[in-house]
Amino acid sequence: MRFPQYPAATGRGGVRPRTGRLGSLAALLALSAVLTGCGGTGDPAAGPAGATTASAAADVVEPLATAPDPRLPVTVESADGAQVTVTSADRIVPLTGSLSEIVFTLGFAEQVVARDITATFEQARRLPVVTRAHDVSAESVLSLRPTVVLADTTTGPAEAVSQIRDAGIALVVVEPAKELADVGRRIDTVAAVLGVRSSGDELKARTESRIDAVRRTIPAHEDGAGPRVAFLYLRGSASVYLLGGRESGAGSLLEAAGAVDAGRASGLTKDFTPITSEALAEAAPDAILVMSKGLDSVGGPDGLVRIPGVAETPAGMDRRIVSIDDGVLLNYGPRTDRVLAELVDQLYPAGGDGA
Repeated sequence: MRFPQYPAATGRGGVRPRTGRLGSLAALLALSAVLTGCGGTGDPAAGPAGATTASAAADVVEPLATAPDPRLPVTVESADGAQVTVTSADRIVPLTGSLSEIVFTLGFAEQVVARDITATFEQARRLPVVTRAHDVSAESVLSLRPTVVLADTTTGPAEAVSQIRDAGIALVVVEPAKELADVGRRIDTVAAVLGVRSSGDELKARTESRIDAVRRTIPAHEDGAGPRVAFLYLRGSASVYLLGGRESGAGSLLEAAGAVDAGRASGLTKDFTPITSEALAEAAPDAILVMSKGLDSVGGPDGLVRIPGVAETPAGMDRRIVSIDDGVLLNYGPRTDRVLAELVDQLYPAGGDGA
């Protein structure tokens, strides 16, 4: 098992073999054999005493009304330094769920011929999966005769990525999203690769407008400080219980929601650290943020508070748990406004200040 804070080697072509924050989470998912995706057992009407999950209806993407009109060929710089010329967007293979989300939202649903295991939204479920335990199968990808493949720097193994490129396929590596500020950059990058820069501009404007609209709903805090929220990564079947720190990826969302990242505020400088009673006491969260399948894997709210140290926190004592779908929480893409809205709704029920 690779914990997120462990450094990893760089493979051929400069593509790291499924490392980094999202890559390490993927490795942990594979270990516990729990697929990321939508859904959960939380009651949508639950207040702060219970966990709420995003509704199943939220696990769809909303394509632009304007059909894409690719202007190809284009030559773009891949994040691994390669200059890649894309001549056709007829057969697209995005190798992460977050990239799939952007491709589908730009209007390319009919051109996508495969998906990564983390692409769990409704429109993608019909597609064959070309990853196994989150590692890409080069043979599966090549058998589908793609004209362009989109990867990011967490895609691996590096040998598979190189094999696809060596076969003459236009493969573009995209820098992963780590925070809210990366949403527009990722949309721009994917739109440029597919030759639809104007559609990218439209989608970026729509997404940023919707995020701004959600931000305007956040209640003011009387003391100027929002609730302290700890992001916990849980996979009960593998006994994986981690507390997010500065590099977990959730901090930007929490800050946008007017909350304080409790792990970061307590001095955790890494992405994740194993949960201990001492670390949770130092974080002292008012609420706990989890992925919905992670919450399910430990037996729901009752199981969560049995993890050592959780019941003694303000969040544990109040059963104040925020649960959001695995397949969308850290994507930082076109559905981020929905994630932020869900986070805000659960943190501030009935317009409260969340304190």
